[in-house]
Amino acid sequence: MANPIEEQLNKVVEHLIQANDIFVITGAGCSADSGLPTYRGSGGIYNNKLTEDGISIESALSQSVFKTRPEITWKYLAEIERGARGARPNSAHTTLALMEQEFARFWILTQNVDGFHSTAGSNNVIEIHGNMYRLICTGCDFQKSYTDYSGVKIPPKCPQCQELLRPNIVLFEESLPEEQIKMLYREMQIPFDLVISIGTSSYFPYISEPILMANQANIPTVEINPSETAVSHLVDTKIELGAAHCLTEIWTRYQSQR
Repeated sequence: MANPIEEQLNKVVEHLIQANDIFVITGAGCSADSGLPTYRGSGGIYNNKLTEDGISIESALSQSVFKTRPEITWKYLAEIERGARGARPNSAHTTLALMEQEFARFWILTQNVDGFHSTAGSNNVIEIHGNMYRLICTGCDFQKSYTDYSGVKIPPKCPQCQELLRPNIVLFEESLPEEQIKMLYREMQIPFDLVISIGTSSYFPYISEPILMANQANIPTVEINPSETAVSHLVDTKIELGAAHCLTEIWTRYQSQR
């Protein structure tokens, strides 16, 4: 009996061989093999659980809580950063960077705020939720990039005006950054040959939309995720593997066949 995962991997390789333009969507699962925890899905820290403050992680990291109780929001931002401290891009990120060099048009839409795609060498990255290591002032134009929060007093104050600092990320209830949205819809106006979702629960409509549009246009779609997600029933190929192992295997097979 044929191994279904083998068949799925080979099917993705066939799609890659035929593709020129590829669109990739990544979530926390793409960085999981770097030692970064996921927050939803199988094994996620806050999967259907409340934080120790008795609210959901979405509420803790929301605009309204940041405005009224910024110490709560910063508590969990700092917790997330501590979990990421010292981590580096993994083979999922490096493989995607190699893919960008291989194909005529290759874009990544990421929910991750760790900056790993750019660190690994990808250039065409839409950081739809921002970057957690760039702090900006809520009261003036001060901003500064940090390698980590180890020297940052939580919650941090602006050295210029003493107002609160915050990461340049999108909190829940906030609007997405206009520049990143423009980039996303500019690229989506031109059809891709293949759309791949990696390690995201596809919780937000703007994350699931590229898969939905591709499905409606009969464009091949792939999901790499150990968990069932909002788009699992839509994709042509669902591979229940971790991102790093799966992408490395796909890329090795592609390189041997192209």
